[in-house]
Amino acid sequence: MESGACDLLGGEWLLYWTARDVPVPRGFLPQLDQWATIDSRERALSIDPGTPILIDPAGRIDPRLAYFLRRSRFGFLAEETKHAYAKDYRLFFTFLHQREKYWNQADYEDIDDYESWRRRSEDNPRRIGGSKWARELAAFKLLYGWAVAVGHIDRSPVLTHTVRLRDGTMVEVANNQPKDVRVSNVKWLTPRTYRLWRDIGLRGYTAAGLPQVGWRGRNDGRNAAFADLLFDSGLRLREGGCLLTVEVPHALSGQVYYEGTVAAAIAKRRERMFYVSASALAGVTTYMATTRRAAIRRAQRRGRYDRLRGVRVVTRISDGKDCRIGWEDRLGRRGEEAIRLIGERGRRLLFIEGSSGLEPLALWLTEGGMPMDYRSWEAVFRSANRRCARFGKPIVASPHTCRHSFALKMLVTLHRALDRRFGLSREERDDLRKVYGDAFALVKDLLGHRSEQTTRETYLEPLNGIRLATMLEGSEDLDTVLARVAASSRRVMDLGEDEQ
Repeated sequence: MESGACDLLGGEWLLYWTARDVPVPRGFLPQLDQWATIDSRERALSIDPGTPILIDPAGRIDPRLAYFLRRSRFGFLAEETKHAYAKDYRLFFTFLHQREKYWNQADYEDIDDYESWRRRSEDNPRRIGGSKWARELAAFKLLYGWAVAVGHIDRSPVLTHTVRLRDGTMVEVANNQPKDVRVSNVKWLTPRTYRLWRDIGLRGYTAAGLPQVGWRGRNDGRNAAFADLLFDSGLRLREGGCLLTVEVPHALSGQVYYEGTVAAAIAKRRERMFYVSASALAGVTTYMATTRRAAIRRAQRRGRYDRLRGVRVVTRISDGKDCRIGWEDRLGRRGEEAIRLIGERGRRLLFIEGSSGLEPLALWLTEGGMPMDYRSWEAVFRSANRRCARFGKPIVASPHTCRHSFALKMLVTLHRALDRRFGLSREERDDLRKVYGDAFALVKDLLGHRSEQTTRETYLEPLNGIRLATMLEGSEDLDTVLARVAASSRRVMDLGEDEQ
């Protein structure tokens, strides 16, 4: 397949995603009738729901691209990365089409010109920065590197050169690799500043710390519980937003932290453990018993779950380390699956039969009782930011801010705990390499990072250049210690008591 075929789609490549249990109308067109068995055909080819489909301007699906998108290393990427890369391909292929080229005809000059258009052209109203270009370049390297390896093209249009790292390792770096990549555009919040943001932005308090008269936040309990969970556990947005009720740790009296599991299908790289404080867990369990229960009852009364397509009713949940569920759908099909392997879309279709009808297994629900798309939390955080600004508290938080702030809070806490454990004197605090490394390793594991370098350079950047002794001296509480860190870094936001 090459460029030059009849242009049916206005010069644009299109991007779609596979789905399951979508009814196909019959009797309208013979061509449409042929799609009635699409579900069974996709299952036979191991095409999972959510697999991207790229359609060229002539209305064709290139089998080479289809294979790459479901069977290559692309298939092992995190779901968010798949979404981003697929959109990058669609836009670049459309750019190539305007040059009368097909995707496999690109050369290094096309990459150079595309970078220029994406980043610097006045004809492009949505120019991008170095970080986003670095991601797009990674997407192109993956595709064209695969195409070279399997013989579809002779040479990748992404030219590279060899670079020696500080540890002596040799790596291939793209010639177009940007030099203006920001390590992180996320700021950190101290615990007291986070609590102020949560109370004003999510709970409807005034700047004076009192409930606002006339506040009508019907989901404030849910929203505060979710934000507390991220801030106290370091979970990623996708990890926290896709939890099932059966994955919420069981609270036991007397414990300060509780252990849970992030399933492999929603984790960024692999299954891992997470830890959540008793206070944050109490907020989640309270939400489950109140706001969530009320939303389920509303949905049941209105028959929303009965009209939902693709529902899988869980008939059995096994105990043990590898928790498995048995399910049955509305077509009478039955199956069994490990919870750790169920992705974001599949989780939103899991229900149980309760005393009053079907109930979602997804933890976080909309006001109407439907399982939330985890991406919708971004809008909740933006709304809270706007409310804080209206009350004269310009605190900006995002789900990722909570994760970064957790890392900073935990590193300081672990350093102080290790210092007390080893009984170090003040004179000994300048020689803490072993303890320093231990604490970083612990935070790395809590965040689920593969590399300790990411933890050090990105999530804990405010500590660069700060003497460790300044964090360990004295017996101040955590807020006071982190306020000292904030005074040394403009990217850590702390509103002291006089500012609150």
